[in-house]
Amino acid sequence: MRVVKLVNTSLLLPEVKKRITISVSNDISTDQRVQKQCRALQNEGYEIALYGRLLPNSKPVSRPYFMKRFKLLFNKGFLFYAALNTKLFFTLLFAKTDIYYANDLDTLPANYLASLLRRKPLIYDSHEYFTEVPEIQNKPLVKSIWKFAERVCIGRCAIVMTVSGSIAELLQETYGLEKVFLVRNLPYEKINIQPYSKGEIGIDQNQFLVVLQGAGINVDRGAEELVEAMALVKNTTLLIIGDGDALPLLKKMVGEMSLTETVIFKPKMPFDEMMRHTAAADLGVSLDKNTNLNYRFSLPNKIFDYALAEVPVLASDLVEVKKLILEFKIGEVLPEHSAKAIAQKLMELQADRSRLAEYKKNTKRLIESLNWQTEYKPVLEKMKTLG
Repeated sequence: MRVVKLVNTSLLLPEVKKRITISVSNDISTDQRVQKQCRALQNEGYEIALYGRLLPNSKPVSRPYFMKRFKLLFNKGFLFYAALNTKLFFTLLFAKTDIYYANDLDTLPANYLASLLRRKPLIYDSHEYFTEVPEIQNKPLVKSIWKFAERVCIGRCAIVMTVSGSIAELLQETYGLEKVFLVRNLPYEKINIQPYSKGEIGIDQNQFLVVLQGAGINVDRGAEELVEAMALVKNTTLLIIGDGDALPLLKKMVGEMSLTETVIFKPKMPFDEMMRHTAAADLGVSLDKNTNLNYRFSLPNKIFDYALAEVPVLASDLVEVKKLILEFKIGEVLPEHSAKAIAQKLMELQADRSRLAEYKKNTKRLIESLNWQTEYKPVLEKMKTLG
């Protein structure tokens, strides 16, 4: 008699990867948060398609997953958001995907409609408290439209996450959500940074070097007072790295106050290069003002960038920033937001190098205690349950 051996063919089939489309309105070459998302998801076996913008000054970028960068006719205002979401919607509607992943409210409408029509799960990552950003506070109609959009779309989201505990609580209370995941802008992992010497970036080795870095160096976020403070201190150089709408004003102030030897501007640069500059500093500053709910509850990337570079922090008195600084003792909080107060604190810290050394040591403890992979893990576990 012939014996037929049955083979479980399912064991021979290759595992099918889940496909996920990730959308962001930023330039994908410089958005650290999105890059960390993609890295973590790819390590979990997801097949990624990332959609972002191509700006006139965008740098070429190569990543081990599919990317598409949209070139839009408009770069701000209603026409920009309309063009972005229209382009995104038709792209996402016909994309081969299992999960839609929207970064920030400005990409959520397109993802919501595509996920609704395709009956696919939707994930929403709120990078800030978008409906309270300063740019729309004096535009009640625009603000009401964004609030309506978030209220309609967020109820369909299988997962909602955000960047600070306070914003997570606000989203939960405002929209009656069961859970909003906290995923702060932590480093993905500890990396070895080879800092430039002060001489290599054109600064005298004996100068006290203060750095302000980031992609959002905008008007009324403390940079103006910081430049004014530079006229009140000695043996101190300010290095400003990045981009933002405040830069023309800051450069004008530097010229008018004869501070061209004291304040140095560097353009937006790749993350690794920026961190080499940052690591050369004696102190990093984050001076957002408590002028709106978004700033009040923010926890900027630069705080964690400074810690990763082992640079102590001087920051304005904001809820989440203050909590982190005091918990890990990585720096100090300004008692008030004025050029005089900033200058006084800079001189105080410059004179107390032992205190700075203690803060510097504590930045290592923060990075050893907190990282993106640990904080993002609950999101990844929840994603496994999505059908």
